[in-house]
Amino acid sequence: MSLANVVNIEDLHQLAKRRLPKIAFDFIEGGVEDERGIDRNRAAFNKHQLLPKYLVDVSKRDQSQTIFGRKYNSPFGISPTGTAGLFRRGADMMLAQAAKEANIPYIMSGGSNDSIETAARVAPEHSWYQLYAAREGRISEDLIRRVADAGLGAVVLTVDVPVRPRRERNIRNGFANIRGSWLKAALSLKPHILVEAMAHPGWVLEYVKHGGTPSMENWAPYTRPGASVDEVVDMFSANTPAHSQTWRELEKYRRLFPRNLIVKGIMDPKDAIRCADMGCEGIIVSNHGARQLDQAPGSLDVLPAMKEVVGDRLTIMLDSGVRRGADILIALCLGAQFVTFGRPTLYGAVAGGLDGVRKAVDIFRSEIDLVMGQIGCPSLDQLGPDFLWNDDWRRNQ
Repeated sequence: MSLANVVNIEDLHQLAKRRLPKIAFDFIEGGVEDERGIDRNRAAFNKHQLLPKYLVDVSKRDQSQTIFGRKYNSPFGISPTGTAGLFRRGADMMLAQAAKEANIPYIMSGGSNDSIETAARVAPEHSWYQLYAAREGRISEDLIRRVADAGLGAVVLTVDVPVRPRRERNIRNGFANIRGSWLKAALSLKPHILVEAMAHPGWVLEYVKHGGTPSMENWAPYTRPGASVDEVVDMFSANTPAHSQTWRELEKYRRLFPRNLIVKGIMDPKDAIRCADMGCEGIIVSNHGARQLDQAPGSLDVLPAMKEVVGDRLTIMLDSGVRRGADILIALCLGAQFVTFGRPTLYGAVAGGLDGVRKAVDIFRSEIDLVMGQIGCPSLDQLGPDFLWNDDWRRNQ
């Protein structure tokens, strides 16, 4: 299959899988421990059914959505995906460029390979930055300063990694630590990986050609001048996760950052209330794509409670488990104002570079437009629980 033949996100998924050695693809694909959280995220969407309303004029359909005072062409954005440049060189800026072209937001990962300043040059009006708070407070404060100086639209503080998770696929594969000498180390630890490498020469040649694992450019300033990739990765690893991060840090970040402050990873409605009380502009309801706590609920399952307790006090977004345009509309029916996803666009980048990311975005936009027509919804502001079937049919009257 070629990129031209792709018709849905699963096709991009399969293309990406073919391009990468298993050890690399498993890093993208895997969850934690028994990976029940991945299934739980999908099951949360699958249990909902959209209820169509017919004899509605759907000759014109508008999927634009306004959040934080900005109108976007679609109700979704690109979630942060760390070390994307390992899987396709330059992937971070491919994601940023595609977001700019589609007029949707792109959240640069706190573990990105490109820098805040580069994102500001490529997509200044569409880039947000994910902050993984550092154990050294000066680093967190300087990252926030750099985001403000670069003019990016938001800081997305990710709070759902208080301790490092146990990703068992990576442990089995010898891929627990991503370092500059990864391929050499992996081959020495797992000889069978050589067979995988030979089966994926395109990726291996790109990896070797560019000198191995790309650096984490946002963290390079906090090491010595001329530091190696390994030293930069070690600095990141030594500083994250910040085990002692509390609400006090969030209060400090609120004072430091003058624009939109979003908290990602909120799952407890009481925490959502506290974010609103502190003056945050938004939250992203997320279980980190089921990559942190395997027994966490599905993000979609807790969304209605979030809407009930905070209402319109802040912008509620949802992340994790989204694979179809219909999933996005279901989330909007349940109270989200916006949705983000990470793996689908990363599949696109791996499968076809910038064109692959564009393809992923276009697939979601086309599916949203189609389903809006099918359910009799010409505008997103009409969506609500009455577009979802309830087994108690009296509630659908």
